Amino acid sequence: MVLSFLNMAAEEAVEHSTGGAGFILEEVSDHVLVKLPTVLGIDLSITKMVLMMWIAAAFLIVLFGVSFRKKRLIPKGWANLLESVVLFLRNDILHPYLGENTPRFSPYILTAFFFILVSNLLGVIPMGTEATSNISVTATLAVFTFLIGQGASLKKFGVIGYVKKFVPPDIPFFVIPIIFIAEVMGLFTKHFALAIRLFANMIADHLIVVTVIGLIFIFNSYAAIPVSIGMGVAVELLVILIAFIQAYIFTMLSAVFIGLALAEEH
Repeated sequence: MVLSFLNMAAEEAVEHSTGGAGFILEEVSDHVLVKLPTVLGIDLSITKMVLMMWIAAAFLIVLFGVSFRKKRLIPKGWANLLESVVLFLRNDILHPYLGENTPRFSPYILTAFFFILVSNLLGVIPMGTEATSNISVTATLAVFTFLIGQGASLKKFGVIGYVKKFVPPDIPFFVIPIIFIAEVMGLFTKHFALAIRLFANMIADHLIVVTVIGLIFIFNSYAAIPVSIGMGVAVELLVILIAFIQAYIFTMLSAVFIGLALAEEH
């Protein structure tokens, strides 16, 4: 499947050899598939990224629904695999950082992991793309992590206790405003980096593949196709590994940030 996609991309590159930069931008940019009206300043058009998100969500709903449609003491097949992944994430990420709060936040964090993983892997299939290579998607996921963590912290400590978490104890009074502003900025910066990290890694992978195919523009010859395809396949195999790594990192950092928000000490 990867080879067929790279072949098609290579042939398209040769056919449009006069516009290498345009070809690259065309491949990494979003496209409107179904034009819909704008409501309250929001464009409701269905784009390729939106379609990929729907496919990822539908795939997960069907996968988990079918895998666990029968309750078994010892799961089999896909249910066994999915349960193994969930147990690994719970023991390796959720419990170390969330402790007794693990059952409370597991639904969101596990959902985020599987959604990001499937979205990342959709970019490997022919004519597919990673929804996570769109900053709007990764920013929305980071905002969810921020709201869930800070909302839980506010509920646990109350307004006064929540504000006190931004001010270390036993510091001079005149330094408090500076420390408070720095802590608030640091809080937003961490979640901003959470969004940028996933977005940058996934779009970089896609750019590398397209750029490798773009080498054909330089030589403007079908003779360059085997070399480009070989390099493209190697990068795509690496992308599969990165898809798992980035889903794991986002999940781990989300658990860390939520756990810090619920920590008793500053």
